[in-house]
Amino acid sequence: MRTEETELLRRLPKTDLHIHLDGSLKPSTLVELAQAQGIELPASGGEGMRPYMTVGDECASLVDYLSKFHWASKVLHTAEALERAAFELAEQAAEHGVRYVEVRLGPQLHREKGLAVDEVLLAAVRGLARGEAAFGVKGRVIAACLRNHSVAANREVVEAAVRLRDQGVAAVDLAGPEAGHPPEAHRDAFAPALQAGMPITIHAGEAAGPESVRGALEALGANRIGHGVRTKENPALLALVRERRVPLEMCPVSNIQTKAAADWESYPIRDYFDQGLFVTVHTDNMTVSNTDMTKEYAVLIDKYGFTMPEIGRLILNGVEAAFLDETEKAELRKEFVRELRQLGIEVG
Repeated sequence: MRTEETELLRRLPKTDLHIHLDGSLKPSTLVELAQAQGIELPASGGEGMRPYMTVGDECASLVDYLSKFHWASKVLHTAEALERAAFELAEQAAEHGVRYVEVRLGPQLHREKGLAVDEVLLAAVRGLARGEAAFGVKGRVIAACLRNHSVAANREVVEAAVRLRDQGVAAVDLAGPEAGHPPEAHRDAFAPALQAGMPITIHAGEAAGPESVRGALEALGANRIGHGVRTKENPALLALVRERRVPLEMCPVSNIQTKAAADWESYPIRDYFDQGLFVTVHTDNMTVSNTDMTKEYAVLIDKYGFTMPEIGRLILNGVEAAFLDETEKAELRKEFVRELRQLGIEVG
């Protein structure tokens, strides 16, 4: 891709609705936080730590991918660290034209120094609010439950998210290893969100097959599906997802790294888009995947021949799928359409 095309992609207004806080921590920040907290690291400096935080082509599976969160998980247990990480995530996103982010974090993973679930979530909210003021990136938090956690621990997260719905927490999620942890097992944990009408997005169809997607929709009432790559393995389910216009939060670079698809040739994003599925595009983890939103869209052009108007459609899909109220969403869409047109991209 030519330099001018890459620069155009970078300038396009974007959303990133599927991005994890701990997977996007800057290596240099990890080093500073570890030093301040007396945590010994296996290498010195941000560049020295990068191989411990980032996967490459050698990534064998989702489990291998998740191992790269190890060192970030050691330092994000204070309100100050969480707030800083969220602020810097907004800064990194702004460099690639992102105007709206929904940042996921699992509160139960950040409590080793005594923070309550609410305090973890509100620290991230504060960081994103600072990021909006400094960089113009509006941000919301998605509270993630973990598949391998107890129903009680996950229900605590969901109840906190419902309490904080008007304070910057936009939705709840279920993440973590899919194998052996079906969505149905967490039905009771998600009941408060369903009762409150709080948006729900569920990781599914990444490391498990279409049965995981169906469980997310039917047992947990998911409004969006995180990844959904393997939905195609069940044609009836694929048709249902298309008919219901369920947004699929696809993360191309990450999806190949985790082996949600074996290779670029079998990755279904082009087919999904052409079939009229509600496809959206995101980074998942900027640091772990060594990616950004410019790179994600460039991959679609290079690998699948997406045109700029099609990229524009994917971008507007991200606006439509956002967990914002209708007024905020309409304003964001109007802003995006105007800017896309100014950059020579017409979308319907």
